[in-house]
Amino acid sequence: MIYHQVYIQAVFAVKYREAVISKEWKSTLMGVIGNLINETGCKTIIVNGAEDHVHCFLGLKPVVSISELMKTVKAKSSKYINDHQLTKHRFEWQEGYGVFSYSHSHIDNVYKYIANQEEHHKKQTFKEEYLAFLDKFEVPFDERYIFEDLK
Repeated sequence: MIYHQVYIQAVFAVKYREAVISKEWKSTLMGVIGNLINETGCKTIIVNGAEDHVHCFLGLKPVVSISELMKTVKAKSSKYINDHQLTKHRFEWQEGYGVFSYSHSHIDNVYKYIANQEEHHKKQTFKEEYLAFLDKFEVPFDERYIFEDLK
């Protein structure tokens, strides 16, 4: 028997940071992403984001690699968007992602933070948010590979 308790938040952006996730289909997309996470055996806690990026908070199953999880979620969700022609042009996620781990005591705060993404981004850009995560978790990074501001 394997007992586990691994909570992660994954953050990824639309290619070229385009603001194309429309309010009309955003909740559907978040549901699709949540279902894709659950299909891997992991447990979706919340998925939400803004017009240019997504936050996924989940319980990670120990036999699932984060890189395979993200590869699957990003590939199948972009396929869903393209198959349903939700954007004017071919949709893609930007290469890469950020992933951060949390203890059980942080679940409520992380949940609330992700649930309030639209309100949060009235005060802070995605780039500022992402850099703050990297700093908070002391993740070294190369400025060349940081998401650009929306154009």
